[in-house]
This record gives sequence, structure tokens and C-alpha cells, in this order.
Amino acid sequence: MASPTVLTGIKPTGTPHIGNYFGAIKPALESAEHNAFFFIADYHALTTVKSGSEMKKLVQEIVLTWLACGLDPNKVVFYRQSDIPEIFELATILTNVTPKGLMNRAHAYKAAIAEKINDDGINMGLYNYPILMAADILLFNTTFVPVGQDQKQHIEIAADIAKSFNATYGNVLTVPEARIKKDVAVVPGLDGRKMSKSYNNVIPLFADEAELLKCIKRITTDSSAPTDEKPLDHPLFQVYKLFGKTDIKTNTGWGQLKQDLFETANTFLKPMRDKYNSIDYAHAEKLLAVGATKARAVAQQTLAKVRKAIGIQA
Repeated sequence: MASPTVLTGIKPTGTPHIGNYFGAIKPALESAEHNAFFFIADYHALTTVKSGSEMKKLVQEIVLTWLACGLDPNKVVFYRQSDIPEIFELATILTNVTPKGLMNRAHAYKAAIAEKINDDGINMGLYNYPILMAADILLFNTTFVPVGQDQKQHIEIAADIAKSFNATYGNVLTVPEARIKKDVAVVPGLDGRKMSKSYNNVIPLFADEAELLKCIKRITTDSSAPTDEKPLDHPLFQVYKLFGKTDIKTNTGWGQLKQDLFETANTFLKPMRDKYNSIDYAHAEKLLAVGATKARAVAQQTLAKVRKAIGIQA
């Protein structure tokens, strides 16, 4: 029996921070199985990234991030979405078996409608986003897609589209399942809210030592005296624990605690930061090209079955 195929997509929409690492990157790498596909979802980022130079920068950052964090292209298939033209042909085919009502119910579209009152300003990329994501998934005979609870609907939509296609043309596409990630780390930001670029409360994953210390010093604390017992649920201690620190003296001054956190975080992050800064992006491009060749070999087989089923190919 063939081993299950697990697929993970990474959208390049911002400079990675430690919340991304502990919440998504580290769990994905730890659970990577033999038949695993990791891809850079650059076309998905077009819904929000409107600058060519910015897109290029963000794609490079996310590619280098995964390599620096330990992704091994020899053990998984690592590729860029835009290098696989079969994805976009399959997406076009899938639009013809996808009910419009299914797209109307997509969370991202409903949220945009609620924010903008009507369809003005909502591009078709956002509206068709779930179909493109379905093509990403279905083209590689994906069995499981690891996602957080908030992304579960995307996988359910992909499964519905696969079932619709199979009901019309026969059992051609693998129906995927969401693998809900348990105990996903919710990393608090500098102000205590969830770490997010939109809140401007992040600690960049590859910040140099000076910037890292500056960010940690910005963590919001109270006016308690150095010898006062500090609450263990304080965001500073939550961040501390992510770096494997458990022997925390909570009756220490905030200034000393921040200095200790900096030293702990810097020791943890320095090897990844050094690797990130040392990778030649031309080498990374070669790795992506190898990954694209592997991915297209699978994609072309699936698309040939799809084309035959719909009568386009003999």
C-alpha cells in the first residue's frame, strides 16, 4: 500500500517571525513524512501583494527561511507553485465542476464582503482562491493537508470539488482530508496579543542581535518590584518556554528577565540566523528547480488522467 502524501503550502506574505516558526514551521518540519510536498504558494499571494519587487523579496525570504530552519530538499519535494503550470490548467478545469454557492460560502470571501459591504474591491483571485488551492492539493494525489482549525474549510472545499469531479467523470481524483494540528503554539506578541505583523508586535525570526534585544525590551511589563513574584502566564514567560527554558526565576526584575530571555533566544536562533545569512539564493533556485522537476512528474500524470476523463486527451 502506498504511503500517504502530505502537502504543505507556504504563502509569502511577510517577513517570518518567531510566531510563524513555533506555530507553523517547526511543527511542519517535525511531522514531515517520506512522501511530503512543500511548496511556495506565490500565486496565492497575488491577492494582497501588488508589487513585483516586493513579491520577489518575500518569495526569497520564505524559501531561505525553510531551508535555514531545517527543510531537507533531498527528503521532501520542495517547489514553487508558479513553476508548475499543470496547477493552473487543473484550476481552470475545476472551475467547471465547482458550484458558485460553494465559493460564496468561503470564509475569506465572506469576511471580505462583510468588511467592504459589497463586491467592490474584491478581486477574482480572492474569490477563486479555494479553487486554486484545490488544484494545489488534488494535482499531487494528496492524502492529508496539515492545517490549523481556521484553515479546515479550505480542505473541505477541495474535498467537495474532488467529489464533484469524480461524480461527473469517474474516480480520478484523490479526496483529501484535513489533518488538524493539535496544540499549535499561539505565540504572544510584544504587547501581549497574538504575535502578528498586522499588530506590529513581532520578533523577526532572523533579527540580528541588536534588533532581537531591542524587540525583547519592548515586551510590555508592569511596575512590580524586582523581588515581587511575577505571574507565569505573562507573555514574557510564555515566549521563554518556547525556547525550552523552564527554570525561570519569577521573583527577578523585568529588566534582568528580558536580558535572560534575549540570551536564551539568541542562543536558540543564532544557528538558523547564520545559515539564513549564508545561503546563496542562486543555490536555492537550483534546489527549487530540482523540486519542480519532481513535482511536475507527478502533476503531469494526474493531469493526463484528468484530461482523458474530460475528453481532452486520448
